[in-house]
Amino acid sequence: MSSYSFDYLDHLESEAIHIMREVAGQFERPALLFSGGKDSICLVHLALKAFRPGKFPFPLVHIDTGHNFPEALAYRDALAEKIGERLIVRQVADTIQRQQLTEPKGKFASRNALQTYTLLETIEEFEFDCCIGGARRDEEKARAKERVFSVRNEFGEWDPKQQRPELWSTYNGRISKGENVRAFPISNWTELDVWNYIRREGIELPSIYFAHDREVLVHDDQLIAVSDFIQIEAGDVVAVKKVRYRTVGDMTCTAAVESHAATLDEVVNEIIATRISERGETRIDDRVTEAAMEDRKKNGYF
Repeated sequence: MSSYSFDYLDHLESEAIHIMREVAGQFERPALLFSGGKDSICLVHLALKAFRPGKFPFPLVHIDTGHNFPEALAYRDALAEKIGERLIVRQVADTIQRQQLTEPKGKFASRNALQTYTLLETIEEFEFDCCIGGARRDEEKARAKERVFSVRNEFGEWDPKQQRPELWSTYNGRISKGENVRAFPISNWTELDVWNYIRREGIELPSIYFAHDREVLVHDDQLIAVSDFIQIEAGDVVAVKKVRYRTVGDMTCTAAVESHAATLDEVVNEIIATRISERGETRIDDRVTEAAMEDRKKNGYF
């Protein structure tokens, strides 16, 4: 008898590869959004399994706010060069100037919401009909509502009341001219699944995901990296702490967590013990309103 066992990570991997191949089969001009964060790194790893020894049937695309962590950007460029795939980078700063957008002000002035404009410009520029992303349902309640194939109208808007059934893993990518789809191959994964998969596959990550000493601003219950993009005021508490990042967004809206987890095993053990989601614990932009993420998604955010 065969001794082969098919565990839950094999199931998640198989499902994600199937979704990627569905995207390649159903769409003419797809793209994979790649930021150098752990979820999009997993997507690239899955794409290698889905399409090698051939080339990817889509380019890698990053919408760069200009406020990213240097570690993530360095990793992004190094990985794209290593695997020999095309990387398209578009800058939010260029969109701000071109469309004369009003840049947010304040202590943690984030360009996160302005990414939408650059993403929609990029979709129009390259006529992408599907964008693959690493969003997961466990991250945030608006993302929990979204289908694996999420249809957006000609303005890039998402309507949570107009979603297609996905019975028996059947994905409907039919769209009219001007519409596009956002596809989420790891939608059914959890943060712990991602880390267990990274550990099993031996995937390299940016150093920012592991414990390191960093100068941070202690603000309320969060630790914000000191950078040129935030305002340090008199009375602010700045300290050097040993931290790591659970999720990597902009330096202006992503907080670190205190941690001594320097290895994959230690990170996994920390995640097993936590009772707060990664975005709930570390993303300032999700705290603006109760429905902050859903509002952004309705306007075209990924």
